[in-house]
Amino acid sequence: MKKNLIIKRAEIAGINVTPIIDVALVLVIILLITAPVLSVSDLGVNLPRAQTRGVEENDRLSVTISSTGRISVDKEIVPREELVSAIGARLREPDKQNVLVVIRADEDIPYPRIMEILQQVQEAGAHHLAIATTQIGKERKWTSSY
Repeated sequence: MKKNLIIKRAEIAGINVTPIIDVALVLVIILLITAPVLSVSDLGVNLPRAQTRGVEENDRLSVTISSTGRISVDKEIVPREELVSAIGARLREPDKQNVLVVIRADEDIPYPRIMEILQQVQEAGAHHLAIATTQIGKERKWTSSY
């Protein structure tokens, strides 16, 4: 009688992690691609365009607020209480109804104070408003002789 030779294979004791790592990396790539798409709303919005060219001096009215709280309209210092009337008088001048009113405030002025000035400028009749900033990398200190 012949003996049947049965060869037993040794069972694998460990888990092959290569397929698990492959699946995990594919999921990470899918999440990285889809995450920016999910963060944008489905609402159709027409974003405003920014204009970076300089405005000529005669096409604007400048309201400057110093770090001490002093206010000037163009080169004339005005008391806080007379700001609306001073801007209103300037806007009533010929060819000044649609000028750009630029708010130049020191960086130490609190934001609520700037909002208050913006509201006063709107009360005076200004329709075009802007807030002056300094571009990063082109910082320069504005000096005045007031």
